[in-house]
Amino acid sequence: MAVEHYTLDFKLCAPADHSATVRGLQSIFQEQEMTETVHDTEGHGYLATFIGKNGRFAILRVHSHGLVTFDLQCCEGDDITQVDNLLNALEKKLKALLHGNVQRVKRLPALQRGAEVDRYWPTADGRLVEYDIDEVVYDKDSAYQNIKILHSQQFGNILILNGDVNLAESDLPYTQAIMGSGRECYAGKEVLILGGGDGGILCEAVKLKPKMITMVEIDQLVIDGCRKHMRKTCGNVLDNLKGDCYEVLVEDCVPVLKKFVEEGRTFDYVINDLTAVPISTAPEEESTWEFLRLILDLSIKVLRSSGKYFTQGNCVNLTEALGEYEELLGKLSCKVDFSKEVVCVPSYLELWVFYTIWKK
Repeated sequence: MAVEHYTLDFKLCAPADHSATVRGLQSIFQEQEMTETVHDTEGHGYLATFIGKNGRFAILRVHSHGLVTFDLQCCEGDDITQVDNLLNALEKKLKALLHGNVQRVKRLPALQRGAEVDRYWPTADGRLVEYDIDEVVYDKDSAYQNIKILHSQQFGNILILNGDVNLAESDLPYTQAIMGSGRECYAGKEVLILGGGDGGILCEAVKLKPKMITMVEIDQLVIDGCRKHMRKTCGNVLDNLKGDCYEVLVEDCVPVLKKFVEEGRTFDYVINDLTAVPISTAPEEESTWEFLRLILDLSIKVLRSSGKYFTQGNCVNLTEALGEYEELLGKLSCKVDFSKEVVCVPSYLELWVFYTIWKK
């Protein structure tokens, strides 16, 4: 059973008289039949916990620096009307008690903890987002990662790998951006896709009449899940691992890239859609940056002189990480140049950077 966590904050212009404030609130807690326990804060304001009917648990804190916080935990299924009445009464009473000293009042929607369907996923820059997820449609642990596909009312099904939002059925802008945003001619070209187990890039690239697409995805269970539950993204291209103009290799891309280098095989386009956290069986994978450098070096070696390498970067707010990546581009075995584009990816709820890289 989930717990609903409610919060009510009063930011004050100056520290409050906690004794008078608490006395003014006691009647509300008595009406709710909540038992108070006061805790010693060693002079740092006032702290009390309250236990009431139906397992309700509350924390009231009057901070000495000028903040009043109230946290209320209720079990799922508790009487919402009673909970609202308690919060409304507290908010009204505190406004009256702290009249003239209130800078801001903030009451957040209830946070659900321990629910069967997890709705909370962080953005790349560490902000917590609550999605409108109402169903878990796929949940598997492969040899490499946890794979979830969750249904969102806004974004359709969302692929989440090891807790990282990868792609939703709404996210065609991501796929278009990582393929060059319509500026490239794929007709008659040879394309290499690294990762891309959701099938989105493969589906869009097939429509552009390339000569041949080779896709290298390490995790069969990602393909299986997306084939069934992400069809708005992948269409029917994952129904078979081979088609008229494509082949999907279920392998680690590092040894495959090395093999292509040895064979002298080259491509017009290399599209890197690997997960943000490296997944590889290669012993060279000592860190994220070393892995990125390895993939870049190998990819540039299999890229034709007139070819282009496309990859996602990161959230625009992560300027330090983006800067490090761009520094890395200057340390490759082959000199390269690059351009970048910022795109809003719907389900990411943030702006995302995409890179186009080519040989100098």
